[in-house]
Amino acid sequence: MTMEDSEALGWRSVADLIGDHPDAAVALVGAPLNERSLTPGRCDLGPRAFRAVLPRFSTYDVETGRSLEAPVHDAGDVALKALAPDAAFRPLRDAVAAQSGRRLTVIIGGNNAVTRPGLHGLGLEGTGLLTLDAHFDLRDTDQGLTNGNPVQALLDDGMDGSLISQVGLAPFANTKRAHDTANAAGISVRTAGDCHRKGFAAVVAEELERLAARADRIYVDVDIDVIDRSQWPASPGARPGGIGVHAFFEATRVIGACRKVRAVDLTEYDPSLEVGDLGSLTVGRWFCDLLAGFETR
Repeated sequence: MTMEDSEALGWRSVADLIGDHPDAAVALVGAPLNERSLTPGRCDLGPRAFRAVLPRFSTYDVETGRSLEAPVHDAGDVALKALAPDAAFRPLRDAVAAQSGRRLTVIIGGNNAVTRPGLHGLGLEGTGLLTLDAHFDLRDTDQGLTNGNPVQALLDDGMDGSLISQVGLAPFANTKRAHDTANAAGISVRTAGDCHRKGFAAVVAEELERLAARADRIYVDVDIDVIDRSQWPASPGARPGGIGVHAFFEATRVIGACRKVRAVDLTEYDPSLEVGDLGSLTVGRWFCDLLAGFETR
């Protein structure tokens, strides 16, 4: 079905918003990085699967009675095939920097090693980092860069730990050493239990407010394994007891609405672990909610 056929039937999809739009306020960058993952998988398939599912989403939001309208410039995928994180740093950093004049850049990974170059694309100085993740990602970097140490790598780069907030950390999925490292660096640590008790969106809003008071701009890393594994099987790192998808979508709108959020990545989505398109549909809905939040700015 062509775009004209869809519109004639009253169905305009989110895919119709994406294309060559040089003046758009929002940009999309694919980052199919997969090398040096601590668990085997195919996170490099994420950007392609993400784009493929978007025609299944209408632009109309029945909750608000509003339709998504803002065009999204598709900057394409960065050529990262078979590149290790250190080799991928420059091309991905430069791809994000090329879109830095826009109000929001969305980076679709790829494993979590995309976060360091993505943040550097905004500029290390003055940028705050919010991670939604079951893990600290504070493993040592002495054996090289992986998807398990982007936050540690940023600290090694000289990032001020007080400009980092980590939300959704799971019990029995981390080490005391990583927790001690986070505390010593001044990182704000909010566990999955905190989020269940107070509400995930409320905790995310608190941390965005904390970062906005300290930083000129905010980069948000969404490691999709923050979602409860029963609702998100398409990631090897997801655990039972994680965040429910309803709360996840609600928090996504909060992130999209925050004026200081200039870039958001989505990482650790592995389409090879799909069960009934659940992963792709969750990622597609996440993108819709991010745009819905953005359009309220």
